[in-house]
Amino acid sequence: MWRFGLRRAGRFALGLLGAILMAAVVAAQAAPPGKGGVSHFIGTVLSRLGEFVRFDFGSSAITAASAAQEVAQRLPATLELVAAGALVAALIGIPLGIVLSIGRASRAAAPLIQIVAAAPVFCAALALLWLSVQVLHWDAQLQGAPDLWSALASGHGAAIRDAFRLLALPALTVGAAGAAGVQLALRRAANESRDAPYRRGLRMMGLTPFEVDRLYLVPQVLAGVLANLGEIALSLFSAAAVAEWVFGWPGAAVLFLKSVALHDWSVVALVLFAFAAITLFAEFVGSLGARALAGIEANP
Repeated sequence: MWRFGLRRAGRFALGLLGAILMAAVVAAQAAPPGKGGVSHFIGTVLSRLGEFVRFDFGSSAITAASAAQEVAQRLPATLELVAAGALVAALIGIPLGIVLSIGRASRAAAPLIQIVAAAPVFCAALALLWLSVQVLHWDAQLQGAPDLWSALASGHGAAIRDAFRLLALPALTVGAAGAAGVQLALRRAANESRDAPYRRGLRMMGLTPFEVDRLYLVPQVLAGVLANLGEIALSLFSAAAVAEWVFGWPGAAVLFLKSVALHDWSVVALVLFAFAAITLFAEFVGSLGARALAGIEANP
């Protein structure tokens, strides 16, 4: 296990190095153009790479504040949204994946799954926004990241209600995108484990189908989901960018979109690196969890 952990840690470190290099290439766009062509650009990238190693991420071209400060103010809101979306994804994706793992249910629901999967996240967010205003009659002016813990601590019903309203729609949007990845990973792992040759041998040894599933199938399926944790995290962050834009959530994902539009490359580079690092860490933790549960190596 420790050798596997060292290999995965090495891949994680290489992934971080690649993310830093990618961020340096993006941040180099902020440098004023100069003569020298490709050699000048490579020199600029290496210069920015050295600054990143010294934790100097430059300043925002819009606010003149430190890029690290700009991202640090916005990143907690995105992490809160992604965490809430991950909870929704687990609550929806796991039962859905179990149901769709049944052959007949999967065949019957295949057309509906294709239709839902083809719908862009942006359209789903707009549909939820319309539903909240026209059907639930929620205040469309409620925007921003809720101070949920302060609202719960205060005990005021109105504050708690507004905090949950602010979080509910973006979390559902992000969670729906994550649920698609969760159920797909679960179905794939369940189908692979169900056809494993050891199942017949265990049943011939006297174990009941329930015992075989409980002792062997469930760990294999959970390991399959953990093995895809990096992909699920990536889908959550991608959906967070859309949800933050539609619902006015002041997170780092919408800061990335606005910074790209305004050519604020130092901020863009740092947000990209932060998201890549979190996704790589999720993949690293997921691979270790998959190995511990079922002794399989995710993405060898």
